[in-house]
Formats: sequence, structure tokens, C-alpha cells
Amino acid sequence: MKEKVEALDKDKLVYRYSVIEGDALMNKLEKITYETKLEASPGGGSICKTSSKYYTIGDFEITEEGIKAGKEKALQIFKAVEAYLLANPDQY
Repeated sequence: MKEKVEALDKDKLVYRYSVIEGDALMNKLEKITYETKLEASPGGGSICKTSSKYYTIGDFEITEEGIKAGKEKALQIFKAVEAYLLANPDQY
């Protein structure tokens, strides 16, 4: 997989990148752009907001099932990273 950083705003805590090559595109997508934004939580900690934008090739349409499966996969990765960081606070 090949990714491209589209934006990195340290002041606003926003990171945007695109997947521009690889199996995830299935030869039906030009790219997938992901944006992650961190915000302070009123009760302490952080709120992480993410969004995805799919750029299709031709008349290919993404199904709700496909979007849901992608979100679930991303959530599993996020939860694994979160669990590791909580268990190893000295690593960041």
C-alpha cells in the first residue's frame, strides 16, 4: 500500500492522508482519503473524529456493506493501538 500525506496541522490537531496505491483500492477507486481530528474532551482526555472519502473510478458505486466493513476494520486497528498505548504510557 502506498499513502500520501495530504495535510498535517499540529495546531488544529488534524491529519489527512490518502491511500493512492494497493489492494484496498480494488482497481475501482482512484484513492481513499482519511482525516483524523483530535479534540479535548470536556471530562478530560481526547475525542478522536475520523472521516473517509472514497474517489471512485468510472461508475463504480460503493455499497453500505463495503463502507461498514471498512469502518469496522479501521476501528479494530484503532482499538488495538489505544489498548497498547494505555497499557504502555511510557511509550509516547
